[in-house]
Amino acid sequence: MLPASLWSETNRVGVVRDSMSINPLIMKTELGKPKRNGNLIPGPNYVYGTYNRIFDGGVPAAIGHWRSVQPKAQAKMQKLKRNFAALNKAAIKAGLVTAREIYQFRATHDIGTSANKAEKKEGMLPEITHGMPHRPSTPMFDLLEHKFQHQWIEEQKIIDEMKKRKKTHQAHFVKNYQTRAAFLSKAVPHVDPPPIVHPLCYQKIGPHLDTFRSAEARHAAFRANWLDSAARSGPNGEGVYALN
Repeated sequence: MLPASLWSETNRVGVVRDSMSINPLIMKTELGKPKRNGNLIPGPNYVYGTYNRIFDGGVPAAIGHWRSVQPKAQAKMQKLKRNFAALNKAAIKAGLVTAREIYQFRATHDIGTSANKAEKKEGMLPEITHGMPHRPSTPMFDLLEHKFQHQWIEEQKIIDEMKKRKKTHQAHFVKNYQTRAAFLSKAVPHVDPPPIVHPLCYQKIGPHLDTFRSAEARHAAFRANWLDSAARSGPNGEGVYALN
């Protein structure tokens, strides 16, 4: 590591001690560089990493022959699991029924599962295939023969036949005819509105005078009036003569 006077931000006045380049609290930061942590770096001859002291012959030995590592024959010790069901059964046969007695029996006795039995992983089902099954191949021969169309038609025929059978087996209810008493109880009689009361002063009164000598003279006068109304003005043809 270079001395602090060569890389510090501002040169220090006085004696520069080695602790000034180790203590991060009094170290000066360089311009445009991160702050140093004060750790000393070994010399240029230092080799980083671990040294492999095994000599395998290098490249010539690798080209010349193939070296294989033989696995060490070690007895694989399998830790047997405790069979609590067998322990409880043995404790009951020994006459122990309380929880404290069974706990002491388990502490002094040990019954493990058989080593020949294959240990099943928790949550794994036997004879199960993981993954997604592939899609079956398209039956081209059935497509060319229109097999699916014929199958659909046959299914529709079966459905229609089942509907017909269901319809024939349905119960037919007889129409409930109403009796005369039931009809009269529901019928509403027609009631005429009350007549309009006319005052006597507005009732039609016959003429008191008849100036025509006879009925034929009266009809002849009305006929002449009707013929003459074509030349008169007014809605009923009874006004003055229309000259225009």
